Order: sequence, then C-alpha cells, then structure tokens
Amino acid sequence: MTLRLYNTLARSKQDFSPRDEGKVSMYVCGPTVYNHIHIGNARTFLSFDLIRRYLEHRGYDVRFVQNITDVDDKIIRAANDAGVPAAEIAATYSAAFLKAMSDLGVEPPSAQPRATETIPEMIGMVETLIERGFAYAVDGDVYFSVRSFPGYGKLSGRDIDDLESGARVEVDERKHDPLDFALWKSAKPGEPHWPSPWGEGRPGWHLECSVMSEMELGVPFDIHGGGSDLVFPHHENELAQSEAATGRPFASYWLHGGMLNINAEKMSKSLGNFTLLKDVLEAYPAPVLRLLMLQTHYRSPLDFSTERLEEASTAYERFANLVRTIRWHRARPAAGAGAPEGERAALELAVTDARTRFEADMEDDFNSAGALGGLFELARSANGFLSANDAALAPDDLAIIADVETTVVDLLGVLGVTLPADESVPELPEGVVSLSRDVAGYEGTDRDEAADAILAARATARAEKDWARADAIRDGLTALGVRIEDTAAGARVTVSES
Repeated sequence: MTLRLYNTLARSKQDFSPRDEGKVSMYVCGPTVYNHIHIGNARTFLSFDLIRRYLEHRGYDVRFVQNITDVDDKIIRAANDAGVPAAEIAATYSAAFLKAMSDLGVEPPSAQPRATETIPEMIGMVETLIERGFAYAVDGDVYFSVRSFPGYGKLSGRDIDDLESGARVEVDERKHDPLDFALWKSAKPGEPHWPSPWGEGRPGWHLECSVMSEMELGVPFDIHGGGSDLVFPHHENELAQSEAATGRPFASYWLHGGMLNINAEKMSKSLGNFTLLKDVLEAYPAPVLRLLMLQTHYRSPLDFSTERLEEASTAYERFANLVRTIRWHRARPAAGAGAPEGERAALELAVTDARTRFEADMEDDFNSAGALGGLFELARSANGFLSANDAALAPDDLAIIADVETTVVDLLGVLGVTLPADESVPELPEGVVSLSRDVAGYEGTDRDEAADAILAARATARAEKDWARADAIRDGLTALGVRIEDTAAGARVTVSES
C-alpha cells in the first residue's frame, strides 16, 4: 500500500517518498507564547501529532521539529499590558503550552528550538540574503525583496501583481515594494533586542522557521506543516527566503490543517466564543477531545461544540465499555457451549475488515475519520456478538473477542486515543457465597458461580416485576462492596473501587 498525502505546493495528492529511506524529517510551526493556546491551535497540533504517530506506526524513524516563538509583537504587547518583561510572558506561556500538549497526549518533539536561542543563526541568514541580492537594509531594518524571488506565490497560488501587503506586513514608505517583509526589525524603546550588523534589533516573525528547520533537518526536508491560515503569508515567505538563501528546494511536502469553528461560527473574542484548550480539558478528558477532532479529516473545517463533545464522550465510553466487558469475560472460565460458528466467523471478518480499512484510510492522506468509522463498526459487531452469546462463550470465542480488544486498543492507540489500562480483576469477597445461598439457593463454594446465581435470581425477580426482591439483591451486593453493571452483553458484578 502506498502512502499518499495532499501537498499544498502541488495542489494534489502525491505518493510519499522521503528524502532518506526509512526516515522522515518533519517541521511544524509552533506557538507564539503570549497567552494560553486556544482550541483552534490545539486542533493543528493534534493533527500533526496524528500524522507523526501514523508515520511511526508505519515504521518510519520520524525526526519531528517544532519551534517556539518567544519574541514577537504579540508577546511584547502582552508584556506591556501586564507591566512585566517580555521574557516573563514568554516563559510563563511556554510552560503552559508544554503542559497543555502533555495533557492532550501530544508526543514531545524531537527538537523544540526557541527564537531567542537562534538569533546568531538568523542574523547569518539575513546576511546571506543581502549578499545574494534578495534583501536590503534601511535605517537598521532589513527587508526581503519579494519581487527579486521569481517563485514567490507558488505555494499559495497567488499572483504577485494582485497581492497587497498581507498579515503582519506593516506598510513602510522605506520599502522598495509594499509586499516586502521584515527580516530584521530595529530596536524600539522597551523592546527586547540583540546586536546585529544593522544595529540593535530583533528578528522578523517569518525568519525563525526557515533557520530552525534548516538547522535541525537540512534542506530539502520532507514535510512542512501548519494550519491553513499560515499558507500566506507565513509559509509563502518562509519558502521564498529559504530557497533564496540556499538556492535549493526548501520542503518536499507542505501539509496544512483545516480551521476550527465554534458552533458553525469562526472563533473570535468579539463573538464571545474564544475557547482555551485548558478550559476544555478541565471538563472533558483528552481522549474524548482527540476522538471529537479525529472524526473530521485533518484538512477539513471542524465544527466544535459542547454537543459534539458529549457525542464524542458517548463514543469513547462505548469503546471503553466494550474493552471492559471483553476483559471481564476473559478473566472468567469459558464454560459455555460456544457461539454459533457463523457468528464467530462474522466477528473474525469484522476484525479483519477494521484493520484493513484503518490502514487503507490512513494511507489516503491520514483519513482518521474513515479509520475510526471502521472501528465503530467493529465495536457494534462485537457488542452484538457478546449480547447474543453472553452465557455461551467457549475458548474459541474468548480468542476472537481478545482479538477485538487488541485491535480496538492498538488502532485507537495509533491515533493517540488511550483506553483504560488492563487491570487485574479483583476477587469477589467471600460473602458473595453466603448471599447467593440466601437469595438463590446456591450450594457450592465458587465465588464466580455464586455471583452468576445471584444475577440469575435478580433477573428472575425483574422479569416477574418483583422490584423489592431485585432491589434487595442489589443492596446485598452493595453491602459487600460489589456493584452490578448492566451492559450490552448482559449484567455482571464487579468489586467497587475503594
């Protein structure tokens, strides 16, 4: 099977062929640390965590680099508003970002350089661009000459003659062209600054990613990623300055994630729907949030809402309960006559289909939505099988449901969705035997058999609408520290957590 991914530069899906056999070099634009990250930022970082995880699942050795922008206009404004140094704002929200990524289950990068740690290298690239005729200095500022680079616009597909100054490009009469963007900014009072050949100043925003990616990965590296809002001007400017400085292609595949809306509206502070990741994670566990996001293809717009979070929570519990039920059955003797051969064969086929579909969908530009669809279908099949054959399971049946468990846990794990750990099942207390003797006439000494007899007695009481007796049985178990769980595969008893 050939991995295909959508390359923004080519505007089409292409077969993936890495620079070095068995290895993948990957750079993803990181955060500007002036505040806690919002849920839209999280969607981008989760999308590329998915891509990285699948590449590793596929057997690639992935070197994943992500920067942290710790000097920027937004950081300086936040610092001025708070009356503290810019470095303090950057340190505070860098730590908050790292914690948020850990809480979300995002794997840490192989390298995470920071803008303030690579100033000499950025100055070096600016010097190279001036020497090669692609940049010019004016009164301590340095600008990239957009029209000097013939390929400008090839990533975003924009015609340079139709372009106007884009986001973050300040209009400056000293520029040769309004489209030219800052590589180096001269120092202003109260701003962080560093010495350079053009005087004290700081780097422009676009410069750091070009420098860091080349430092860590070399060029051309395999994959450059980020949100679709970065295609222009940030990634367009990165590509131009990098290829102008090196004379070589910059990145082979450009991948961009779709935007996130809140209740079908663009997220913004003015609309009052600006949602921080940390606030969502206080209300919902990370696997639920990941499951919500992964049910939409990473390049497609994602509509985020409380209703969808609740749906994802239900879906997650469906997977978790299935796995718990399977583990409960596997911990007990398989003394039944066995499920019908046709039903067992159908479940075996469902496992195979889920694995095949997972790989096929993920090979098609990391289509996690399709891959999850196959796992949802497997869960439905497995729950149906267990419900129909709850009391009849034999060793062959346990083998196939164990395969279901492995498939669900492993493939969700590839997506970064973790299910509850496989914990040993606590032994039922001795009092279960006495209770079973009292309520069900059980005469043996086996605790599991006694519990089955109790559940059978409760089922009879409920069928006869003898609610008082059914409640008395439940209360007797509760007094022993045992609870009844009614699942799709039937009732079972488990020891309550202390």
